[in-house]
Formats: sequence, structure tokens, C-alpha cells
Amino acid sequence: MTTQKMDMLEKGAIVQRDRNTYAVAPHIPGGIILDPDVLHKIADVAKKYQAQALKLTMAQRIAIVGIKEEDIDKVWEELGMDKGHAIGLCVRSVKICPATHFCKRAQQDGVTLGLALDERYHGMELPSKFKIAVSGCVNACTEPVLKDIGIIGLPKGFTVLMGGNGGVKPRLGNEVAQGLNQEEVLALVDRIVTYYKANANKNERLGRMIDRLGLETVQGAIL
Repeated sequence: MTTQKMDMLEKGAIVQRDRNTYAVAPHIPGGIILDPDVLHKIADVAKKYQAQALKLTMAQRIAIVGIKEEDIDKVWEELGMDKGHAIGLCVRSVKICPATHFCKRAQQDGVTLGLALDERYHGMELPSKFKIAVSGCVNACTEPVLKDIGIIGLPKGFTVLMGGNGGVKPRLGNEVAQGLNQEEVLALVDRIVTYYKANANKNERLGRMIDRLGLETVQGAIL
């Protein structure tokens, strides 16, 4: 009898539908690659280990799909890149729009802020999965209203929302503060994450915790 294979969190490997191969997703903060050789390396590794596909993910990563179990360690060694935290009870990659670095419509520098958030929180263990998104304008291309913490750039600073999520029972984030600069956003996010870590039940998303405890209670504690 064959043992059913499972995800291997410690190796950043996600078992595929065939229950025989895995996908790995190197961490690419904000989906931004400044060195084209990184793309060559990912492609070369995928070709060498006969990956079935390369998949651009919703989390701004490039997943290498269809890797044999015995090749996972070698793939990571040759990539020489950090593992993307695509599964597990932790902070996933921070989703970042092009913002003022690249986009003519942007009103705030969401890239610098988003990368700072990603460096600080990516992979942090929390009571449930946790998603953060930053958008440089109200077009909100990264869907911040559907993230545990969503940040939107406006002419006079950033607006911060909390408690959003997608899924079968979607929830829009609650607005917490407006007109914040980058340092103020980082400080507020830290208070939200700290409060969530201390008060949420296991597998309880931030929005569900807010609904359980009451928005006024949560806001009072973090503001």
C-alpha cells in the first residue's frame, strides 16, 4: 500500500494533484526581478529537473511545477534562493503593485513600503495564514480590501485596512487609519500583527477574530 504524500513545509514543497510530484516557489519579494539572470537560473533548473510547467502565481512568485521528491533538495541548492511561504500558518508574500517606481497612476511609494513589510513579516508564524497587500493608488490592483492587512496610497498618505479575506465567505477589510506615512504604517501594522498573534484562535483569520471580539475592541487596542 502506497503512503499518501503530503506537503513538505520545511522544504517549501507543495504536493501536486498527481500526489507524486511537487511544486516549489522561490521567494521573489513583490514579484520584482532586477537581474534577468535570475529568470535564466529558474528556467535552467526547471529544464534540468524536467519540470512540467512554470506557473506565475497570484502571490507574484514563479512556481516550478512537477518536481520529483528526490530532486527537491537539489533544486533549492541550485536555485540558491529563499523559499516562498505559499502554505502554512504564516505570513505569505506581501503583494505589491508597481506604485511610483513604475506606474504613472500611483500616488505613493508602495514598493519601498511593501518590500519593508515583506522583509519584516514574510514567513512569520501566526494563528492562521495571513496576507498583506500594498497598492500605490485607489485602483487597488493588489486587492488590498481582501487581505488581512491592506494598504492603499492616496495623495495625502496611506490608508490602512484590516480583516479582509477572500474565499467561500469573503470579508472586506475595515478601515483603520488614513493619511499615514511609511513609518506610521509600519508601526500600525506591527501593533495589528502583535494583537492578532496574542488574541486569535488557531486557524482563525484576522477578520473572523475582529467579528468575534468586536471592531471597536480591536481598534481600541491597536490605535
